[in-house]
Amino acid sequence: MQVCVSVCVGEENWVDSRTIYIGHKEPPPGTEAFIQQRFPDNRIVSSKYTFWNFVPKNMFEQFRRVANFYFLIIFLVQLIIDTPTSPITSGLPLFFVITVTSIKQGYEDWLRHKADNSVNQCPVHVVQHGKVVRKQSRKLRVGDVVFMKENETFPCDLILLSTSRDDGTCFVTTASLDGESSHKTLYAVQDTKAYITEKEVDSIQATIECEQPQPDLYKFVGRINIYMDNEPVARPLGAENLLLRGATLKNTEHIYAVAIYTGMETKMALNYQSKTQKRSAVEKSMNAYLVVYLCILISKALINTLLKYVWQADSNRDEPWYNNRTDTERQRHIVIRVFTDFLAFMVLFNYIIPVSMYVTVEMQKFLGSYFIMWDDDMFDEELGERAVVNTSDLNEELGQVEYVFTDKTGTLTENNMEFIECCVDGHIYVADAICNGQVMPGATSMDMIDSSPGPGAREHEELFFRALCLCHTVQVKEEETVDGIKHGIHQGKSTSFYISSSPDEVALVEGMKRLGFTYLRLRDGHMEILNREDEIERFELLEVLTFDSVRRRMSVIVRSSTGELYLFCKGADSSIFPRVISGKVEEVRARVEHNAVEGLRTLCVAYRPLSPEQYTEVCHMLNGAKLSLHDRDKRLAEAYDAIEKDLILLGATAVEDRLQEKAADTIESLHKAGMKVWVLTGDKMETAAATCYASKLFHRNTQILELTTKRTEEQNLHDVLFDLSRTVLRQHGGMARDSFSGLSGDCTDFGLIIDGATLSAVMRPAQEDSNSGNYKEIFLEICRNCSAVLCCRMAPLQKAQIVKLIKASAEHPITLAIGDGANDVSMILEAHVGIGIMGKEGRQAVRNSDYAIPKFKHLKKILLVHGHYYYIRISELVQYFFYKNVCFIFPQFLYQFFCGFSQQPLFDTAYLTLYNISFTSLPILLYSLIEQHINVDILKKDPSLYRDIAKNSLLRWPIFIYWTLLGVYDAIVMFFGAYFLFDNTTFTSNGQLMTTNTQMMFGNWTFGTLVFTVLVFTVTFKLALDTHYWTWINHFVIWGSLVFFVVFSLLWGGIIWPFLNYQRMYYVFMQMLSSGPAWLSIILLITASLLPDVLKKVICRALWPTTTECIQSADKLYEGHLSEFTPLASLHAPSKAGGHRRGSGNQGNPRRSEPFTKKTMFTRWQKQSDYSTFTPLLRFADGHSKHAYSGGAGPETSV
Repeated sequence: MQVCVSVCVGEENWVDSRTIYIGHKEPPPGTEAFIQQRFPDNRIVSSKYTFWNFVPKNMFEQFRRVANFYFLIIFLVQLIIDTPTSPITSGLPLFFVITVTSIKQGYEDWLRHKADNSVNQCPVHVVQHGKVVRKQSRKLRVGDVVFMKENETFPCDLILLSTSRDDGTCFVTTASLDGESSHKTLYAVQDTKAYITEKEVDSIQATIECEQPQPDLYKFVGRINIYMDNEPVARPLGAENLLLRGATLKNTEHIYAVAIYTGMETKMALNYQSKTQKRSAVEKSMNAYLVVYLCILISKALINTLLKYVWQADSNRDEPWYNNRTDTERQRHIVIRVFTDFLAFMVLFNYIIPVSMYVTVEMQKFLGSYFIMWDDDMFDEELGERAVVNTSDLNEELGQVEYVFTDKTGTLTENNMEFIECCVDGHIYVADAICNGQVMPGATSMDMIDSSPGPGAREHEELFFRALCLCHTVQVKEEETVDGIKHGIHQGKSTSFYISSSPDEVALVEGMKRLGFTYLRLRDGHMEILNREDEIERFELLEVLTFDSVRRRMSVIVRSSTGELYLFCKGADSSIFPRVISGKVEEVRARVEHNAVEGLRTLCVAYRPLSPEQYTEVCHMLNGAKLSLHDRDKRLAEAYDAIEKDLILLGATAVEDRLQEKAADTIESLHKAGMKVWVLTGDKMETAAATCYASKLFHRNTQILELTTKRTEEQNLHDVLFDLSRTVLRQHGGMARDSFSGLSGDCTDFGLIIDGATLSAVMRPAQEDSNSGNYKEIFLEICRNCSAVLCCRMAPLQKAQIVKLIKASAEHPITLAIGDGANDVSMILEAHVGIGIMGKEGRQAVRNSDYAIPKFKHLKKILLVHGHYYYIRISELVQYFFYKNVCFIFPQFLYQFFCGFSQQPLFDTAYLTLYNISFTSLPILLYSLIEQHINVDILKKDPSLYRDIAKNSLLRWPIFIYWTLLGVYDAIVMFFGAYFLFDNTTFTSNGQLMTTNTQMMFGNWTFGTLVFTVLVFTVTFKLALDTHYWTWINHFVIWGSLVFFVVFSLLWGGIIWPFLNYQRMYYVFMQMLSSGPAWLSIILLITASLLPDVLKKVICRALWPTTTECIQSADKLYEGHLSEFTPLASLHAPSKAGGHRRGSGNQGNPRRSEPFTKKTMFTRWQKQSDYSTFTPLLRFADGHSKHAYSGGAGPETSV
């Protein structure tokens, strides 16, 4: 009897684990109850809507936006009560906005439906009744046994049962999941790997118990119960048995596997979850301004309502005879009448809230993001990748960054490891320079320094080399054909090359190959190595204790051909030294510290011989931990901890991770732009500090402050923090400092180094230590006074904590996090702007980021150029929209004082409707896409210009008030200018006086049309005056908009339209333009409106120019070639000169070009040792010093 445990996915979550029956076979009678659970089918749904729910769901989402909902209310009010304007005036713009957004979202969802259907309908081969049958992917069910061939992509999450390879392994690539193109080895269940035909696989009787679906790609806990003679045999299942949906089978002919998670429960689908919505500072400003304008709107409506009843209090001023109210209206309650009039005024003035601004901003962000993706300067030929925009909502935030948090490995450095040396019992071995299997140019044959150890040490040396050949997860490929070229063929012989998910491991195995020990392959559970005597040694691989970021080490247990058992362990010095009981610890420790100071990545290697009894005990511990379904990770960690002890130290290795091209130049530019750069890394302090000096984060005269475990062991944390605080505050005389603009040029630079353990103590809640309540504040105060901060030994979560701490500080600075690996995802998601680098540690960072760039050097352009431009453009867009709507609606407000507050519209319905949609929308959209107020080259050359737009400076309240007052002034000029010019004026036509009838042509609608004409021309010319970058497109759109307005007005008033009930604009526009005074008044009023803004610009530029304005003026003088002729520092505004911490764009600042604190450097690529200092670089001419120092050439790479 089948019992349904749960009916839907939601209920399944209450069950801790699930039981799957392979091939849907019942277990043998008497073993366990057969309870068939219900699971979802294999249909993937990435779309948001269906045909039936699109309209209601989309409408609900759109009307959640305040502006849309507000206009809907206004539209309904116009329908319900008698309002002065037609419902069309609100309904049409709202309908346009809603329709455009619906079409865009509907089209995007239709594309998602198409993609889903193509995936859901692709064929899959399933074993049923001993035969392979074909079915659609969406019909796959949990428990089905799937047959997969090479290069096929897995349709769901599967447990590997058997493969075509004898050892029960298969190779997969997970590029579509995490971007790692390396081949990963997965293992079939030991007891089922012998079942290799359809009939044999179909005969398997087994159940799988495993955890409920969860999104972590690298974790899986389960066990399989295989029934042999009605007795179940339990075997553990882990991530090494799990084939993930989206991964591809490689180098394996075929496999059989059972489906365990299908459809939306696969790990790939669970990772679809959308990230939290990030909002930019500009969007917050927009919302604040909207609230202000809403208050203005309500105030206007209240004033007019009040004045209407004051006006009508006099019986002589009641409604005119031709507009006599009905008895029903007169008898209506005064409260209802007042409320109705208030709503009518709200409708009349509602255009002050710019609904079309939201659409324009959306289009600007969406279209603008393509300029980042199309930028050829951010195309990397080596990777063949361009910049990617995942979130266009944050374009302008790139221009507001105050703190940059960067990872080190793979972000500042190349993550391209080179084996440098190894140290065995104090003896140092330096092989050829190895870089990913290639001999570096200039390298000589093997150079073994101190290569004559005694006879006793020879055995240790060979054991060390064997340990590195065996303790890894490297895969070997004999040869590979790519585009018809065979790789791995060297001098006619087939040579192996190595693939691993860790570049360190490949560098170490390659290094051992150069030192005489070659790792050949893993075959039939045996690892084979070729020793110096060209003899093949075989070691049986018994256990792999995998690496994790908490233990920071990995181990293998092997059995040699003579039967000896060894545990080989390699890992970080901090995790190996405490577990060592013998060996030349001090000699190795000294060399490790020396290499760390050189900026090299070090690993320690140790071993432990195991007796058969010890090995049996180890197996028991590991199997017990692996079979547990609950807390498996915790129990495994405890088992590993118990096994990896009593080690004998063998030696240490050093590999180098070179600094990325132009990394130092980029960091220097970010500093000059006023940004604080923090490096957050898991590396040890000495290695990270050396990288910081090389990348110009720290300088020779930077005073380093240490907040590390070593110091807090000598002094308690409270005293250390107060000492550091006194040091930085004494240096700056206790002055309050602007956290963004940084130190003045005369102050000492401080650099802070903190490690993960001390950070945990600083972040600890106050209740644990009575004095720790204000540790965070003191720590933040120290950080604010430091020009650079290095956080080493950081766990991924600590990186996010640091970002969150700075985000939540009093100044609420805008933060940016940049990294390339899965360990950087948490800080990328936490920061205001997250940038992923397309590195070698997979694509998790890229997938979770807002923007992705190929290399760290591209950060300079995306911030200093694109970020700067986007912020300038959108700030003008927002201010301009509010300005033009004040100009539009304030004359309407003034007009009420001249029409007895009768809610008479000043402008025609067509003008009300089309003002924001057609007449004034395109010029500002184009401006916000292509405006370049300063040349690109100047922005790159002078990073300090970024400071001009810092702290949301262009959307501050004083500037907003200026734009609003300018709009009010223009509205007053337009209205009263037209009023006085036409007061008591008799117009002539063809030299004759007008009759009384034609005088009507110069009534309400002519007056309104004249004001509207001046309005459209004034706001368009205002934008033209603000435009610095003119192209034919600008000319076409700006003048084209004005032509369109004129042509529309002529057609609208020149033809009797049959669908209109009334034709109040008939011939009004032509009659107005046939009058000479009308032409003159239009020109006069436009000039008078624009004059104050022009005068203000001229006076401010002459007396108080900003740096940006100085450079604009100079660039015009040099006809756009300023960056080629003059040092930009000389153009900086006098008020700001000398005020920037890092030279304010002065490329010749001697402090910036001085070398870091590194006395000598060993040049490893030359035949002789070359000890040289960097000091002579200073003697070079200015034009060469930059290239001599920041180029990626040979010697510099060893730092």
